[in-house]
Amino acid sequence: MELFLYGILIMAFIMVVTKRVTALINAFALQSLFLFLLAFGTAYNENNAELYVVAGLILLLKALLIPWFLRFISKKMQVDENLGLSVNPVLSLVIAIGLSWLAYLFADRIIGVRELARHNAFIVSLAVMLIGMFIMIFRMKALAQIAGLLVMENGLFLAATGMCGGMPFFMEIAVFFDIFICVIILGIFVYRINSLFTHIDVNKLTRLKG
Repeated sequence: MELFLYGILIMAFIMVVTKRVTALINAFALQSLFLFLLAFGTAYNENNAELYVVAGLILLLKALLIPWFLRFISKKMQVDENLGLSVNPVLSLVIAIGLSWLAYLFADRIIGVRELARHNAFIVSLAVMLIGMFIMIFRMKALAQIAGLLVMENGLFLAATGMCGGMPFFMEIAVFFDIFICVIILGIFVYRINSLFTHIDVNKLTRLKG
């Protein structure tokens, strides 16, 4: 289980340093795959049938369908592979490590070290949420900001799974449905932006200010 946690965090670091849209989407898909393995392992250990269903939805939606949809939108719009970094990869990695360190310090105050499994899950989940927020703020492509939002949701779900054994079943289903619909709407929105302005660099939209 620890291996899957580290895999989720490493994929977040990779997403921070990557310079290409396709590599970012692939890293998100791999992170979601590690999240699926973690949820599946938790379901097996706790013999939780509902968590098996949730793990299957993670695999179907977050590791397969959503990455496919983002690749489809990217190819349809013929998006420039360059993410448009406002912070260079090396500095981005240093910041991501710093955010992980802050997550560690915060978790150390909230959860006792005797609860090692919950302690580690909380550290990684908080670090992933902070890194997802960083991606949303410091990557100029709208597709990258969608990926950042999805990374934050991965961190939120990891916190629910690792610390509480999962949220109530129907709430989890509702969250998955909302995320899936949100990604579709954002994808269409990005497509329309590209059609109207011939790019999806949100930094250039500041020119529209009156």
